[in-house]
Amino acid sequence: MASPTEITVSQLSRLIGTPNAPVIIDVRINEDFDLDPQIIPTAIRCPHLKVAELAPKLNAQRVVIYCQQGKKISQGSLAILRSMGVAAESLEGGHFGWRDAGQTLIPYDKLPQKNLNQQTVWVTKQRPKIDRIACPWLIRRFIDPQAQFLFVAASEVLGVAEKFNATPFDVEDVFWSHRSELCTFDVMVEEFEIKTPAILHLAKVIRGADTNRHDLAPECAGLLAASLGLSRMYRDDNEQLDAGMLLYDAFYRWARDASNEGHDWLTNNKKG
Repeated sequence: MASPTEITVSQLSRLIGTPNAPVIIDVRINEDFDLDPQIIPTAIRCPHLKVAELAPKLNAQRVVIYCQQGKKISQGSLAILRSMGVAAESLEGGHFGWRDAGQTLIPYDKLPQKNLNQQTVWVTKQRPKIDRIACPWLIRRFIDPQAQFLFVAASEVLGVAEKFNATPFDVEDVFWSHRSELCTFDVMVEEFEIKTPAILHLAKVIRGADTNRHDLAPECAGLLAASLGLSRMYRDDNEQLDAGMLLYDAFYRWARDASNEGHDWLTNNKKG
C-alpha cells in the first residue's frame, strides 16, 4: 500500500495525457538512466542534488518524483521539496515499477533539445487545421507541457527552424511529417512509442480526418468539421491552438473512457 506521500503507477497513469497531470521529475542517477534511457511521459530530468533549485517554480503545482526503484533518491528528493512547501509525491516502485507495469516510456534520444527557457521549440505552417493542432496537443500532453509552437509562412518553415533552433513538423521533407498512409500524428505516436489503446484509437480518427479517409472511423467527419470550424473562429493561430487543446482533450477522454458509450433519446426506443 502506498504511503501518504506516494502515488501508485495506476493513479499516475490516469493523470498523464490530461490537463490535470502533475509535473514529473526524473531524479535517477546518470548510471541508472544510461542503462534505460527512457522517461515517463512529460518527465524532466534533474540531478537529485539540484531539485531544490526547482522549488520556486513548483509551489503552485502538483509534483511527482521518481528514481530507479522509488527508494533513497526519491525519498530524499521528495523530502527536500516538501520541506520547501512543494506538494510533491514519489512514484511507488519508481522507474522499475512503471516499466514493469507495461506503462508508456518515451525514448529520451527522440526529444529535441530545449531552449534557454527549458522548452522544446517546434515550427510549422500557419493556419493549422488537424495535424498541426493534434501534434502540438500530443507533445504538450505526453512530451513537453511547456513546448513552444511557431506558426509561420509555409515558405519560411525550414529557414525559421534553422535560425531559431526549432524542430519542423508537418511539412514536406522533414522527419516529423507524413509517411506513406500515416499522418504526422501517427508518426509521432510511433517514434515516441505512445501506443496506448486510447492514443491508437484517437490516431485512427485523426488520420481519417487529416487524409480525407472518413471510412476509418465514424468520428473522422466530426473531427474535420470541428477543426474547420475552429480555423474560421480564430485569426490567431496560437489562440486556435489553445482552443484546439480542449477539443483534443475531449476526444482523448472519449477514446480512453467513453468510446463504447452511446446516447439515444428515450422516444426513439421501441415501445412494447
